[in-house]
Amino acid sequence: MYDVIVVGAGHAGCEAALAAARMGRRVLLVTMNLDLMALMPCNPSVGGPAKAHLVREVDALGGAMAAATDRALIQIRMLNASRGPAVQSLRAQVDKRLYALVMAALLESTAGLDLLQGQVVGLETERGRVSGVRLSSGEAIGGRAVVLAAGTFLNGELQSGEQRMAGGRAGEAPAQELPRALAALGLRLGRLQTNTPPRVDARSIDYSKTVPQYGSEVPLYFSQWERPEPLVASVNPAYPIGKQTAWRRQLPCYLVQTNTATHRVIRENLHRSAVVTADSVAGPRYCPSIEDKILRYPDKESHQLFLEPEGWSTNEVYVQGCFTGLPAEVQQQVLETIPALAEARIVRPGYAVAYDYVLPSQLTRTLAVRSLPGLYMAGQLNGTSGYEEAAAQGVLAGANAALFARDEEPLVIGREQGYLGVLVDDLVTRDIDEPYRMLTSRAEYRLLLRQDNADLRLTAAAHRAGLVSDERFAQVQQKQRDMDDEIVRLGRVSLAPDRVNAILLEHGLEPLTQAIPAAQLLRRPGTTLSLMEQVAPREPALERALLEQVFVELQYAGYVAKQQEQVARNRRMESWTIPADWSYANLQGMRLEARERLERHRPETVGQAARITGVNPADIAVLLIHLRRWQNMPKDREAAMNAERPAAHAQSAVVADKGAGLS
Repeated sequence: MYDVIVVGAGHAGCEAALAAARMGRRVLLVTMNLDLMALMPCNPSVGGPAKAHLVREVDALGGAMAAATDRALIQIRMLNASRGPAVQSLRAQVDKRLYALVMAALLESTAGLDLLQGQVVGLETERGRVSGVRLSSGEAIGGRAVVLAAGTFLNGELQSGEQRMAGGRAGEAPAQELPRALAALGLRLGRLQTNTPPRVDARSIDYSKTVPQYGSEVPLYFSQWERPEPLVASVNPAYPIGKQTAWRRQLPCYLVQTNTATHRVIRENLHRSAVVTADSVAGPRYCPSIEDKILRYPDKESHQLFLEPEGWSTNEVYVQGCFTGLPAEVQQQVLETIPALAEARIVRPGYAVAYDYVLPSQLTRTLAVRSLPGLYMAGQLNGTSGYEEAAAQGVLAGANAALFARDEEPLVIGREQGYLGVLVDDLVTRDIDEPYRMLTSRAEYRLLLRQDNADLRLTAAAHRAGLVSDERFAQVQQKQRDMDDEIVRLGRVSLAPDRVNAILLEHGLEPLTQAIPAAQLLRRPGTTLSLMEQVAPREPALERALLEQVFVELQYAGYVAKQQEQVARNRRMESWTIPADWSYANLQGMRLEARERLERHRPETVGQAARITGVNPADIAVLLIHLRRWQNMPKDREAAMNAERPAAHAQSAVVADKGAGLS
């Protein structure tokens, strides 16, 4: 009997299995092909706006994605460096083969974690809860909790032009029995689509007609804990390397542009595209196909495409931005209209994949299925897109499955705690009818949820859940103390005009007329970290990453305080729990649409209820009235109502205790 069984070894499944094993549980990871664990079938990159925040949060929760990326990357950059700290984000190009090898080695060496090649076709249940999985061989394996992370494999169909072929990914069979088993258990399924671009031979690219995009000249890392030795294979001579950074060998990417000829070829063949024809299903809005771009922006004369090497030694180059469902021969015609790709040879044509997903409104904030205790969902199975979203869900689902297996309190990440909290809350409160992608604009507290402070935000919760060690938690506590001490010191350091005005003028800033604390000066617009180091040096110096965080905390202190006040104002609504089986059907005064949506999503708190699409403030006011009445209901009358309608109030005593004082 295993504590946790994880089905699927993509980014969600790998992180889920590792999380549960870190917590001391006995874990089984089942996948259809052990040679394809942690594969990057689409974009060979990690990070980007909002996604980098998720990777840092996975790292803070003890996950593996950040450190694996640092080992396997071929290039790393800081995006939005000229903008505010809330939207700055790391993005790395990764050697996809090395990344998979790093993750596979970690999985195989983790204590308490077993790997099994096999296909799960159904779930075992006992007394209304999950009790294991059933394999295609007929074997049943017992488990106290199960995490499903099946990616795009449920009834997966590969689509290229007019061609249709069963498959979860190119060259891999789909899972066709498991979705039927889930439907038989009462789960509602939907259907989504995603698409991939062509890969071209590096030797067929004219790099003289591209604009190189180089990696960072200063050291950058995703992991806030580790500085792993990089894995660097021999460099393929097909890539012109250009300038090199002193701290690490990196490969450039290359920018090209589509043109009117490109768009004409696409328009003439739209009727052959698998992603825009009548039988296509919803695809990603924020990472659209090239066909969708042409349709949405008919007046735009060009779109950017990035040529991204898939590894140090491979000839395959990923054409970022050219996601497509066009036939292979049309893809070739499209690329040939771009000067740098006029002689390009396609190694792997792009294709679309349609697949079943579980409507996430059936989940709780722990990623547990409400109707079947012990079952958890993670990754694209929940309607999301992207490796980073999948990995983050995997950590949360794996941790909560491990906690459930031992009857311990679940781990819940709120919207004010992390992008992971925003992601999960959006999934369970919104109607997901297109692949969900994490965006910085989705986080209302994004100045509090920067990528640089993920460890300070989440490590304490991770430690309580058993996801990180005492030693790692102590390191974070020391970091927080060092930052607090430095902020206090800067508040005490007095800067006299005769000592600092010359430095201020060098930086183009107004001189001082009287002495002020260093902390006050650093809140002025236009101040920089280098100025802080000049006017108020510290001996011994703190490491630069910590100083950068101190500087951000000081410079944005006013804005941070306002967001913290906003969090405090909303905390009452977020902490006001709703009974798990509260009946919305007969709530007098509430609109029918609101009742139907609340019944479908089953919010856990009033705050969640207020975020459900189609529920307005007047509906929430009605809900609050009924909750207050129920909380103040005499116990004898409550018992009588329970007898008449047990489903509505089965957990009344528990919720009444939790909600005491909120009315």
